[in-house]
Amino acid sequence: MAQISKTDLKEIKLLAMDVDGVLTDGTITISSDGVESKSFNLLDGHGIKMWQRTGMKVALISGRESVVTKKRAEELEISFLYQPCKQKLLCFEKLLKETGLDAKNIAYIGDDLLDVPIVRRAGFGVAVVNGVDELKNCAHYVTSRTGGNGAVREVIEYILKNTGRWDALMERYLI
Repeated sequence: MAQISKTDLKEIKLLAMDVDGVLTDGTITISSDGVESKSFNLLDGHGIKMWQRTGMKVALISGRESVVTKKRAEELEISFLYQPCKQKLLCFEKLLKETGLDAKNIAYIGDDLLDVPIVRRAGFGVAVVNGVDELKNCAHYVTSRTGGNGAVREVIEYILKNTGRWDALMERYLI
């Protein structure tokens, strides 16, 4: 696993992630009439809203086209949605261009081989614990929670706590 300092974490301005296997457990259900469904973890969703309350943006970069993903992105008011991205690094480059940010300003969470190039390039590259070994080997951080089961929330809390933004956010919750 690569190393990152708290100083480097302070450079993070945007959280980007894959969807299937990160925001979900990777299961896709398709009914007999062709309707797709996925399950999303509420802790992850609330974590994204917490992240946004600190003034940070969120991007989803998915290899698949999905109306369910689009609906979830709309519900969470996610700033950037890229799908389908067969070459995710190209979508990442587009994100950098659209935001004017450098790769060092992006934290990225992935689970599979398509995510390796972005995790290597991002300022803070993260692999979910149930992701592939090739990804975990190049990540700065590997979650203890699995994709679709709080991994995104874990990463958000890790960044906010290690950059001094957590305490101010907790005032909102009277903690």
